[in-house]
Order: sequence, then structure tokens, then C-alpha cells
Amino acid sequence: MLEISFTELPPDFKNRALQWATSFVHCAYFEHNEMQQAAPGCFERLLAVSGAATAATTLANLADLDKSQDSDAPFCGFITYDAKNEIEALTSSNFDGFDWPVLHFFHPETWLRWQADCVTIEGNTDGVLAAILATEPLADAKDSSPVLPTLQARMPRPDYLQTVEQVREDILNGEVYELTLCQEFYAENVVINPMATFWKLNAASPAPFAGFVRHHSHYLLCASPERFMSHHEGIITSQPIKGTRRRGLTPTDDEAQRLALLHDEKERAENLMIVDLVRNDLARVAKTGSVRVPELFGTYGFRNVWQMISTVEADLRPGVGLADSLRAAFPMGSMTGAPKVRAMQLIEQYERSRRGLYSGSIGYGWPNGDFELNVVIRSLQYRADTGYLSFQVGSAITYDSDPEREYEECLLKAKAILEVLGTTVAS
Repeated sequence: MLEISFTELPPDFKNRALQWATSFVHCAYFEHNEMQQAAPGCFERLLAVSGAATAATTLANLADLDKSQDSDAPFCGFITYDAKNEIEALTSSNFDGFDWPVLHFFHPETWLRWQADCVTIEGNTDGVLAAILATEPLADAKDSSPVLPTLQARMPRPDYLQTVEQVREDILNGEVYELTLCQEFYAENVVINPMATFWKLNAASPAPFAGFVRHHSHYLLCASPERFMSHHEGIITSQPIKGTRRRGLTPTDDEAQRLALLHDEKERAENLMIVDLVRNDLARVAKTGSVRVPELFGTYGFRNVWQMISTVEADLRPGVGLADSLRAAFPMGSMTGAPKVRAMQLIEQYERSRRGLYSGSIGYGWPNGDFELNVVIRSLQYRADTGYLSFQVGSAITYDSDPEREYEECLLKAKAILEVLGTTVAS
């Protein structure tokens, strides 16, 4: 292991390190954006890489995750929304512009960890620091903008409004209590610089669970504010987000928006339903009677939105690992609905594209059994080999939902991505 003080590194070391890392076919970067005090949880800053020659170190299904503690290295990677089909008797047949592996974690050849006053380089350290320092930083990473056409809607606005009404009818008929309906906006045959676009998204919408993933020609550029699930020192934690308001233009307006979110009965009802779902999920792997809710209806401010976030935690039963925790809780309730299985069946019926990594998770784990996983939202997916680029946004539909308001909430969540891409969505 090499340990290098920040005083020995150039100010643009992160930029150089990620530029160096993107030459590897397996690259994962996790970023907290200095939001440790502003959000209820966050990633640590970690960069991990592996080449094609080390493919044997990959973990490709849930059962493999039980082997993750057999290595001295961490594991890093992703799980797509379609892993639901391995956990429940479900299928996916909608359009898929990405064809991600359902699950892919890898033990890195080399990984960098940012500590309080230094960076450590671990694993294969030979020549790594010299290679990073010799890498030319990406010029104007935060100012570059791709040239993109207007993004097309996989579900045009009139169809989305009609679908919300259909979901409300399902709720009235007792099919579900709540359903998270998502829609995709996309462009084809486009060329972007994934790393430059990531840095720009990260500047426009800094988030505590941000990340950059390369898997061969596939890229994820993530600015997520949401923790899906973590395990640290025997405690398993989930922090679902349900409830969104815009930020105010003045301090007075901003506080008014926060209070409006806090006291909105519909938003509180949505949040509470998902909290109850998460409590039930965690109870499957928790010590009896240990599930608790230390914070309900917390309001947290991010660059563009206020979010209502609750915290559910429990004492993990001995011998329970990541695979069992995922089987109990994935996909996350905040992106599905309640009851979860019926909600996912209706999601497949109403949505027009597979979610891919959207509504999935990226994260990392350690040999001691600790792990940290986010919820992939506020994110771009991109295939460099085909030029297919898209993002998805969604909102929770209840019987009290107003279709126009739900559509506007989707656009609010898309604001930072559209600004970064310098484009708009088709009406």
C-alpha cells in the first residue's frame, strides 16, 4: 500500500486519476462531494479499476456475492433493476437500449481511497502513481457540453398522463397502494465524452451517492442523493426518499418550500408507505425486534430540490451477508411501490423500456462484510459503441396523485441532467 499526503499531490489529482482509470474496461468511482454533514449518509471517495485479463475475479450473480469475503480486495460494481427476476418470479420484455449484465461486481487490481489527509493506493501499486501524475487532465471538464438533439420520450406526455390515471384506477381497485412510474428520455447515435459529462453533472448536481461506472462500452454517470442499503458494524440501514419540492429562489421562499414538503399529507403518506415496506424487508434479515426508524420525514436540501428522507435500520442477524440482504430488500421500495411484487408486475405492464441500471444500485463492499449501495437515480446511461444515451425519471403514484403535477415532478428531477446536456425533452 502507498500512502500519499494531499500536500504531495496536484489539485487536479482526482481529475487525473479518473482520466487514467477510464482506460480500464472495469472502472468504478464513488464520490460523496463533501456532503457528509449535509445528507443522512454518503459514499466514501473510492476509485477501483480492473482490466479484461482479470475477468475471473468478477461476481456475476447473487450467489457469487457470498464469495466476496474470500478476497482481501474490496468488490465494486452494480446490480440492475432486472435482478428482480432472479429474486421473484418476474420477467422483463420491454425495449432495452443497453443490455447491461444483470449484475456485475469485480475485485479490483488497484484501488484508491481518499482519507482525511491522504490518498492510499492499494492492490497492484506498481507504477500507478507515476501513471496517474503523467496523465493529462481533461481540459475544461466542467465547461464542455455535448451537442445533442432534443431527447425523445419513450412515453409521450399524453400517454404518461393517461397511464397515471390507469394506475390510480388500479389503486382504487385494490391492486396496489402506491406505484413508482418511470419514463425514459433518449437520443440515438450521439457521441459524448463520458468523463467530461460526469464531472459537469457532478458540478451541477453534487450528491452524496454520486458515481461513475465503466463496463466495457457501457457507462453510468450518477448523481444520486439516495442510499439503498448499507452494512457497518452489524447495523443494516436503508434511507428511502419519497417526497420532492423545488428549492426556493430566496432564503424565505426556500424555507417555505421545505415546510410545504414537510407538511404535505400526500408526500408524508407516500414516505410512510415505503418506510413500512422497508421495515418489512429488513425484518427478513434482522435480529428479532431490532428494526427501528430513528428518523421519519427528514427534509434535506440538495442543489435543485428538497427531499423527504427517512431512515430505517436494524441489527443484522449473524451469518447474513450481502446476497441474503439483497434477496430481502431488492429492488428498493422507493422505486417500486407497495405491495412490491404486484407493483413490479404493473410497472412492467405500463412502462415502455427496461430500466437497466436506473432503479438498480452501484456500490462497494469490504472483506469484513461491510457494504454501501446507492439507488441509481438522477443518472445518465450511455453506450459508446451504439451512441445510445438516455435517462429516466419517475414519481410515486397514489390515488391522490394529479397527473400534471406528477409529470412536472419528473421534469424537476431531470433539470440538472438537461442543463448538463444542453438540451430539452420533446413535449
